[in-house]
Amino acid sequence: MGAPMNPEHSWPIPPAGGWTADDLDTLPNLPPHTELIDGSLIFVSPQTLFRSRAVTFFERQIESLVPEGLEVLREFTIDIDRHNRPEPDVIVCREDVVNDLAQTRLPAEAVLLAIEVMPPESIDRDRETKPVAAGIFHDRLKVSDPFPIDLDLTGIMPKQRRPE
Repeated sequence: MGAPMNPEHSWPIPPAGGWTADDLDTLPNLPPHTELIDGSLIFVSPQTLFRSRAVTFFERQIESLVPEGLEVLREFTIDIDRHNRPEPDVIVCREDVVNDLAQTRLPAEAVLLAIEVMPPESIDRDRETKPVAAGIFHDRLKVSDPFPIDLDLTGIMPKQRRPE
């Protein structure tokens, strides 16, 4: 039996009590878009075409509707508490908390809307582990708070597969 092979990747070993929100900014070599949920590091699945189109759709549509004093951000983390720092796909927040180009997160109290596109492999985690969402939408997103939004979600589908 030969000497054990060195692993190609060395995974960070969590400290007692789990990782904290501050650790996301200091841990080296984390994959892009790593989230912190209940003190555990969550790595994102490979991007699907549907998710890419959906996130772009939401970002553009919400940007066209957002009132003065609010800002739309894509894939940005939110400080929920010491052990939770999720990264929703699209966020609407107060403009006054976006003030530094080196900024890596937002305070939860400044976030007015968070949109998460849920691919099948993360439905359980996104619905049960992440902070509870106000609603789950399929064909239409219609809300009045924090501002009126009414979007036909079938616009996300490729042109050749849209209903007539």
